[in-house]
Amino acid sequence: MTRTWTTEVAGRLGSWHPATPPLPAELADQVEPADPDWFARELAVAAAPPWSVWRFALSRLSWVPLAFGRLQLTGEVPAELLDGPLLLAVNHIGDFDPFVVGVALHRAGVQPRFLVKGGLMAVPVVGALLERCGCIRVERGTDLAGHAVRVTEAALAAGAHVVAYPEGRIGLTGDGWPERGRTGMARMALAAGIPVVPVSQWGAHEVMQYGLGRGKVTTLLTALWRRPTLQVHIGPPVDVTDLRPGRLGDANRARTRIDAALTRGLAPLRAGEPTDRIAHADPTRPTTARAAFPGGVVPPEIP
Repeated sequence: MTRTWTTEVAGRLGSWHPATPPLPAELADQVEPADPDWFARELAVAAAPPWSVWRFALSRLSWVPLAFGRLQLTGEVPAELLDGPLLLAVNHIGDFDPFVVGVALHRAGVQPRFLVKGGLMAVPVVGALLERCGCIRVERGTDLAGHAVRVTEAALAAGAHVVAYPEGRIGLTGDGWPERGRTGMARMALAAGIPVVPVSQWGAHEVMQYGLGRGKVTTLLTALWRRPTLQVHIGPPVDVTDLRPGRLGDANRARTRIDAALTRGLAPLRAGEPTDRIAHADPTRPTTARAAFPGGVVPPEIP
């Protein structure tokens, strides 16, 4: 009896989703019978204004992540870009940084919609809430990978502010500088003619360790009195106006410019720290990757 009731509750939680806005007719023909159920929901959310619950969380609950550190925000998004579609590229340094970036960007006038790994979006209740808040599921390495591009395109067509991590994962470079990004964001920016605003950040890796287990909770709790500085810098838009979608090499050139902008923006946030290693030691973080610009040195010939 108890097992049956528990199974029933678990099943209901696993299938629960907040009410989704109606799918616009112009997007309905993108959904095929073989597509997963979430694709139609994400398209509908992408085309709709930000959910009131998401706006409330950004404006009224920002104190929650800021209990774990002190936010320092520098730079700004040009006012003329806030009313239109926007792509924001962020370096990824830890599991806690989406909370910091979300609060910082909201203060800068942005209504962020994050690209999120499919595994997290599949978590019962949590994934459903993220989906309704406008997060876009990324199923890398699968036949569904292209769905994220289509949902992002729908969001941008509706004037959304889409936040992505070009590295595609938490950076694993030994020196802490951003890894070489993927070309997905660059291709979307070129195809849609959308500005890319680089958002460099540092400090959130001190709130929560990389590795799983008890240490993740311990580092989070100790951050309540350690109060690390959480720095976020919004740089000037990356100029890709001389590049064209589909032209040989232009996606790589745009990707390199985004990498360079993130690295340049990160340099002042790391002032006083070593450039060849991360000052805050985290033994659970692998150092198996190489930075796009090792030591934070960007050649002058890169625009």
